[in-house]
Amino acid sequence: MSELLNQFEYILDYDPLINEVGFIHPSQFATLEKDSESGSSRLKASDALDGGDGSFWIRDHKLGISSEVVLRLYKAAREQFMNAIAEYKKLGDLSLPSAEALGIVVMKCSKTLLLLNSDFGTAWNSRKLILSNKTQASMFTDELRLSTLVLSYSTKSEQAWSHRRWVIKNMARNLTTLQEILSGESDLVEKIAERSKMNYRAWNHRCWLVSYMDREQMIQELKQSKTWAGLHVADHSCFHYRMRLIIRILEDCCRKQEEGSCDSCVEVYLIWQEELDWNEELIKRYLGREALWLYRRFLSLLWIRHFTSDVNDVFSPQKSQSSIQVNVNAFLDKELLLVNSCSEGSDDEFEDFEEQAICSASYMLWLTKQIPETQKLELREKIENERLDAMLKLVSLRGPPFGAI
Repeated sequence: MSELLNQFEYILDYDPLINEVGFIHPSQFATLEKDSESGSSRLKASDALDGGDGSFWIRDHKLGISSEVVLRLYKAAREQFMNAIAEYKKLGDLSLPSAEALGIVVMKCSKTLLLLNSDFGTAWNSRKLILSNKTQASMFTDELRLSTLVLSYSTKSEQAWSHRRWVIKNMARNLTTLQEILSGESDLVEKIAERSKMNYRAWNHRCWLVSYMDREQMIQELKQSKTWAGLHVADHSCFHYRMRLIIRILEDCCRKQEEGSCDSCVEVYLIWQEELDWNEELIKRYLGREALWLYRRFLSLLWIRHFTSDVNDVFSPQKSQSSIQVNVNAFLDKELLLVNSCSEGSDDEFEDFEEQAICSASYMLWLTKQIPETQKLELREKIENERLDAMLKLVSLRGPPFGAI
């Protein structure tokens, strides 16, 4: 085993609280040293870890690895891991003390390797193999910590996110509630999404977590993620997460209604109304944002399907035709006002205004396909905005800028 690998493993053992890993160009080491010396926070005995040759840098639980040595370090770590896992798999009886000791070696070697290559599937699988025979909660907590560390340098690693879900599934079997873990996972996703824009894998992980939430947690998540979504209106993934939450809240309400309880139905109605109003505010504030208009399609479709009756009759299968007609028309009138306001503007306006007009026309064209033919004709008669009418014709000829949900 190379001296370089020995040094790397010594650093990992020396500071088990390392929470961030990064790869640094050798020219940056001098700057980092200068900045850390002028700062107020510095690890004790950090001089023992400077590597001498400038291969590693560590301060305040942040580890930097010189990009110049990554390849050599990776090759040595991979060879060490492959030898260890081969020896482990040769054992016939994994209950032997020797298997326990060798399992510890495999876990250590795989950790070293994964901090250099986040997508080395065999290393992740070896950890699953060993952990599948364990029951200690602390080992699974440590596994989440390792995954977080890997994600600090590889935020879109599918292997790391997938392994994280496997760990949570196993923890769920032995825990009565996952509320604290779920809250921590949501915070992690938001932090990573802040650093790594349009991170589908991170948001997909958060969507997966919804299946473990109760109704109160889902409503709380909807409220807590609202601020982040309002500041990242171009990120489709965060709005997809809100869709997931709303669908699950609706499913929970429908299930309770079947059981004879509908106390939560009015609350769900109010959530939808608040979400529609909030979405309209964002659309008017941020012009031409595709994600906002797609999200409105989702809200409008569910509104038409589930809430186009009296609020006291929400989800009731007995809906009078007249009450549906009145509420649908009222909803469509409000949407037409929004679309008309978004279609206003002159030819010399900025590009965002033009994009807003196209998005609004596309939305209206989509909306007309979700309602009965009679109401569609009535809606067409109400369109008096010449600019909107022209936009509708243009969009219908060339196709909408984005597909339907």
